[in-house]
Amino acid sequence: MAAADHSPQPPSARTLAQRDTLLKRLASLGRVAVAFSGGVDSAVAAKAAQLACGERAIAVTASSSSLATGEVEQARELAELIGIRHQVIYTREFANPDYVKNAPDRCYFCKTELYSRLVDALPASGIEFDVIINGANLDDRGDHRPGMKAAAEHQVLSPLLECGLTKHDVRELARYWELPVWDRPASPCLSSRIAYGVEATPERVQRVDAAEAHIKQLLGIRELRVRHEAADLARIEVPLNELPRLLEPATRTAITAKLKELGFRCVTIDLEGFRSGSLNALVPLEQLQVLG
Repeated sequence: MAAADHSPQPPSARTLAQRDTLLKRLASLGRVAVAFSGGVDSAVAAKAAQLACGERAIAVTASSSSLATGEVEQARELAELIGIRHQVIYTREFANPDYVKNAPDRCYFCKTELYSRLVDALPASGIEFDVIINGANLDDRGDHRPGMKAAAEHQVLSPLLECGLTKHDVRELARYWELPVWDRPASPCLSSRIAYGVEATPERVQRVDAAEAHIKQLLGIRELRVRHEAADLARIEVPLNELPRLLEPATRTAITAKLKELGFRCVTIDLEGFRSGSLNALVPLEQLQVLG
């Protein structure tokens, strides 16, 4: 009997054409530094940069208290798998009062710190580059993205978006390139779990990190959020099909005890279930910043 073929299925002709356009675009940019979180979008940007630019490409991961436990290590391993040079820099967004006050434009100050540090840190390490790119894709145009303003101010390019790749296209290309994060859930920074107007502090993000890690381990799931609301209230979001397990008496008791031990005063469950960016629903329309 012939052995089963486990080779990756090719993406659609449309995505292959986008890939070729993307590689051509990146090859024209010279020495490329990729803002590399290790998520699927930045992984595809990094893989494309490595294919198009070779040693002229480098992936740069920012480490700070706002990252969930293990993410820097995962990014380092992924960069090694991709075959791209990798550098870790350290950002100090929590030193900026405008970031800590956690208004709806918090991400602007985070990305400003990231891109400013990247511009300074790489040359200090003897690494030269001509352009910085990020992993923004076409679907990001309709979302609340104040960080894109910071990208524009620092001349950061978004080649996935420029070449018309949607989130679906990005995942399709990641799967074709056999990147293990191709189906990884989105994992924004821990500060995004804190309700706008509640100060984003290292203590609060560490509390959220520990709470999410505990629930993930207890339920064996990858996708959830612990939202840190005002008055130290925790609002847990899990996929709707996981709600019955979350409400089992033993599980509910274990989670409540752990989160109160971490410093939450009240623990609640969101009956609408997990949804990315749910805190943006509370942002006044006039404060929304989207890509037009």
